Amino acid sequence: MRVLIVEDHSKLAQELSEQLSRGGYSCDCVNSLDHAREIVRLQEYGVALVDRRLPDGDGLSLVAAMRRTQPKMCILVLTAIDETNEIVASLDAGADDYVTKPFEPDELMARIRASLRRAAGAMQPLMKLARLCFDPATRDFAIGQSIVVLQRREAILLETLMRRAGRVVLREALFDEIWGEKEDLTAHNLNGLVSQLRLRLKELNAGVDIHVARGLGYFLAEEKA
Repeated sequence: MRVLIVEDHSKLAQELSEQLSRGGYSCDCVNSLDHAREIVRLQEYGVALVDRRLPDGDGLSLVAAMRRTQPKMCILVLTAIDETNEIVASLDAGADDYVTKPFEPDELMARIRASLRRAAGAMQPLMKLARLCFDPATRDFAIGQSIVVLQRREAILLETLMRRAGRVVLREALFDEIWGEKEDLTAHNLNGLVSQLRLRLKELNAGVDIHVARGLGYFLAEEKA
């Protein structure tokens, strides 16, 4: 899942990006309203973190525009202003939550997860393929009643394939979801991760396998009998 960070404080933006990346999210950072408006027209996001005070205006003016452009996106407002009327203004503008600076990273991650659960819980049913089940609200995988524990990149890869089960996901899209815009990666990195996850699925007897679409990418489907 992609997260848009709208924050003009470069150090904080970098810290947020690193924290979210460790949590399995892919992040883009922008530092102005204009740049944010432009990028949300081009890229779909699951979550946006929006600072109130930006060089070219109030972040709240962006919230309504984001809500119109991407109605399903979860929007959290970040600000140092801890006053009731400011909180009310943020929520009335269309934000899903409000986080006051300074905040603990774990608190922010918990609020993001809670916002995603509220947004996705009622709208997205569990996804199931063979014995493998995926809960979009919690981003957990399970087989039967047992939660499947995966490494972070394995989980991102499997989620990306599961959401498009039976359809080819291009290599470029997988690179972007798993590693972002790193330039020092080769096909061997992705091939190795796919092989690693394929072996894990076999060990779990999940009943699914990752298939190759030569020259294009990969897709997830039930194992052939």
